[in-house]
Amino acid sequence: MLPIDLRGKRALVAGVADDNGFGWAIAKCLIEAGATVCVATWPPALNIFLNLLERGKLDASRTLGDGSLLSFEKIYPLDAVYDRLEDAPADVRESKRYKDVGDFSIAGLAVRAREDFGEGSIDILVHSLANGPEVKKPLLETSRAGYLAAVGASAYSLVAMLREFGPLMRAGGSVASLTYLASERAIPGYGGGMSSAKAALESDTRVLAYEAGRKYGIRVNTISAGPYASRAASAIGIIDDMVKYCEGNAPLKERLEAIEVGTATAFLCSPLASAVTGVTLYVDKGIHAMGMAVDPSTVPPIAG
Repeated sequence: MLPIDLRGKRALVAGVADDNGFGWAIAKCLIEAGATVCVATWPPALNIFLNLLERGKLDASRTLGDGSLLSFEKIYPLDAVYDRLEDAPADVRESKRYKDVGDFSIAGLAVRAREDFGEGSIDILVHSLANGPEVKKPLLETSRAGYLAAVGASAYSLVAMLREFGPLMRAGGSVASLTYLASERAIPGYGGGMSSAKAALESDTRVLAYEAGRKYGIRVNTISAGPYASRAASAIGIIDDMVKYCEGNAPLKERLEAIEVGTATAFLCSPLASAVTGVTLYVDKGIHAMGMAVDPSTVPPIAG
């Protein structure tokens, strides 16, 4: 038996706001493997998430293999668009969904983690963050502001998080993020600069693997997950078509489950992957290997 054993490890998973996405599945798998897990949640979703947990609405999803319910060591607010609190405009800082949560910036999150756990206290950092305000627009119609917003929220945020959390991580630690095939293939309908953001994320993964490996002794990888109809992914607008296409054309026909991304992440963050860094790991039923549709009925019409 060769188990994934993360006992004694502490993880921070950024980008968990419900029980329906990859972030939750990753957090659950890390806990199943023995890690303690903190999560960071977008401030506008924080109170809803806390209420769902407190009222037991997520208990079915919280159930672990031994019948117990998972619990998070800490739940922090995080808006990864802002490196520091002063970067957020006054109208954001003073809005009702932000003003009472404290410092919600990346630097603020690192300060809180340091205060709660001290230096050298984190072994695993998971970046499950992406946002493109113009994702439904073709690239040709994407504004400069929308494009830069997509890259900032979805790619640069990893750089900023690693800069802040590298000093807090133990040597031998692991960083993982989530990318998508649009980084290297044209996916009509996945717009707003998000394909560029994912390409940047993958490039940054390779550079950060070198820099953070040499500086902190930690590994940096990214998982290219297949399409999954989470609540967050509904913002894309074509997620159902994306899922249908992969189901009809991937080497493995069954739909991707979030838990499959969770177990792959647990492996990458475990000692079993101690020599794996700077890679893009495909967890997508093999759709990345295909160059032609085999089920024409799944090909949606091209707009425009």
